[in-house]
Amino acid sequence: MNRGTENNKIRFVRRAGVVALAVTLLAGAATSAPAAQDRPELREAMRAFVDSGAVGVQVRVHDQRGEWVGSAGARELGKAAKPPTNGRFRVGSNTKTFVATVVLQLVAEGKVGLDAPAADYLPGFGLDRRITVRMLLQHTSGVFNFTGEYYDDGTVVPGITWSGKEWVDSRFRTYRPEELVRFALSKPARFEPGTDWNYSNTNYVLARLLIEKVTGHAFPDELRRRILRPLGLRDTLAPETFPEIPGPHAHSYYQYSENGRSKTVDITRNNPSWISSAGDMISTTADLHTFFAALVGGKLLPPALMAEMRKPHPKPAALGYGLGMFVQDAGCGVTVLTHNGGVQGAASLMYSTPDGSRTLEASATYVDDAAMSKAAGLRQASKALVTKVFCG
Repeated sequence: MNRGTENNKIRFVRRAGVVALAVTLLAGAATSAPAAQDRPELREAMRAFVDSGAVGVQVRVHDQRGEWVGSAGARELGKAAKPPTNGRFRVGSNTKTFVATVVLQLVAEGKVGLDAPAADYLPGFGLDRRITVRMLLQHTSGVFNFTGEYYDDGTVVPGITWSGKEWVDSRFRTYRPEELVRFALSKPARFEPGTDWNYSNTNYVLARLLIEKVTGHAFPDELRRRILRPLGLRDTLAPETFPEIPGPHAHSYYQYSENGRSKTVDITRNNPSWISSAGDMISTTADLHTFFAALVGGKLLPPALMAEMRKPHPKPAALGYGLGMFVQDAGCGVTVLTHNGGVQGAASLMYSTPDGSRTLEASATYVDDAAMSKAAGLRQASKALVTKVFCG
């Protein structure tokens, strides 16, 4: 679930994988938190997701009224069962917040310099020595985005295949992180390091490789050691090439045309290595809440580095991007920390006020397509949900 204007934001959402749906389903809602008050405004917001094109949605809210959990729509197309209220899902670019947190932990330990050349930790790639670790985390490196570059004038420079029938047919292909990086570095840089801002998935694959080089451990192992085990996040994982979503989950779909006929394919199972540490993780709304609450609450980073993480880039194009998170206005003068995400047929929301007093986590499943045919409606539904949680 990106770009320097509202149109660029739309492209960011698409490149990360926010999707379109060709079917509208009737929605019901279910709450599951013990002694939770009924929240008709949240039920209405979930129904708006489904009316806008989502197959199903699950929502978790923590605020002064306590915890509220619900779901709406369908777990699978054509079936009556609702999505599980704490089912697992692909979190897309929310992965970046986890990666940035691990890198900043290494900074806190003195093993990495935030403003040191990234090439010092990643020899062999021929990185421009002006690119710092900070630039990777804030998307100011200028490195080509391996999922493609989209310019304001409409110019598109293609990246790897990640959409359309071609991706559906090859969705179990394995990419190595080094392969994605070398592909990106074979393309011209978008701008000189540090001179501009542009969301590039390549930055976070480089950050993953930096973690592995510095620690000597595979990223999933380091993630478990530093974040997942200490916080008890038993339903969260970095799957690398593993195609399954373990445990209860809703289904994602992709629609394309073949020989003049529309075809819809269940693409829940796929090899997420094409996006790697820029968006491959799987989690639940409960685990995302625990992680983000711990991060915002100062349990994972020292105050000085948390302040760096929350420092938004000044360019309007950055939409308030700090180091692995956005700092934005919820629409009513309330500041929120967030990093949403999406991959084919699935998208997720992760929001918190800076003091952690109000949080929102959500996941929606879709029928994706190359035309983003439902993207505008889904953006509106997301905005309405955020407004009801943080401005109501």
